[in-house]
Amino acid sequence: MHDRQDNPARCGWRSLGQLALFSAGVLAVVAASAGLGWLLARHRVLPGTTIIWGLSPGAATAMTLMAENAGADAQLVAFMQYTRVIVVAAIASVITKLVGGSAAHAMPAPPSLLPNDWLYFAETLVLAIMAPLLARRLGFRSGAFLIPLTLGILLQHQGLLTIDLPRWLLAIAYAFIGWRIGLRFNRPLLSHAVRKMPAIIGSTLLLVAVCGGLAAGLVLIAGIDPLTAYLATSPGGADSVAIIAASTQVDISFVMTMQMARFVVVLILGPAMARSISSRIDPDK
Repeated sequence: MHDRQDNPARCGWRSLGQLALFSAGVLAVVAASAGLGWLLARHRVLPGTTIIWGLSPGAATAMTLMAENAGADAQLVAFMQYTRVIVVAAIASVITKLVGGSAAHAMPAPPSLLPNDWLYFAETLVLAIMAPLLARRLGFRSGAFLIPLTLGILLQHQGLLTIDLPRWLLAIAYAFIGWRIGLRFNRPLLSHAVRKMPAIIGSTLLLVAVCGGLAAGLVLIAGIDPLTAYLATSPGGADSVAIIAASTQVDISFVMTMQMARFVVVLILGPAMARSISSRIDPDK
């Protein structure tokens, strides 16, 4: 089988000359989601801040928590985010199946129930607790995600920290977030969400189509293989995209780098973008 590492077209994105193209791809997906959000907010489909956070192509859990912090309707944002995750993951799975994807990456062993190293686990807890507290003290809304993410990457890269997260801790964290958001749903809210379902699914499909166009641009301009380009620009559901990418013959490093870069951009620009669009739609807010 042809080795992608020997293919300069596939590896060319790593050169400095491709950095602008890579950045443009990341920003274009964010701009597309913001543009769709503006159109839906302008037509009063949903409130401005809610629709912007609901369409933001970042991690669904993070977008929901940030939306709540920004004063948006966290339940509707969660409904939109996870609806998009389901739609995007389903479309990506179908496309991968049609392309003929097969297992090409060794799947990692499942994480241990207990910490691999109690010292590493303690260091991870310190980072997870202290970094958000620092962000709150600084008044940096996105810092609760950005500061631990950035510090974790830098410290681990320098060999000063090893992230150790046992499965039970992840399960508790996700359960707590799910209960916090899910228990606030009620019948009127669900009825409202169901009435808006056509607009939500329609905007999701349109965003997927726009991102598909951006993927085609990466194929034509940079020579990225089509499936790699599509998964890299896929709007959201980074964890599901990672699973799909790991089971196919794609450049998984490119896919996840673009997904994570977009996540960071949304963390940085999301609050200001939501406020700006909402104020343009409703100047009284």
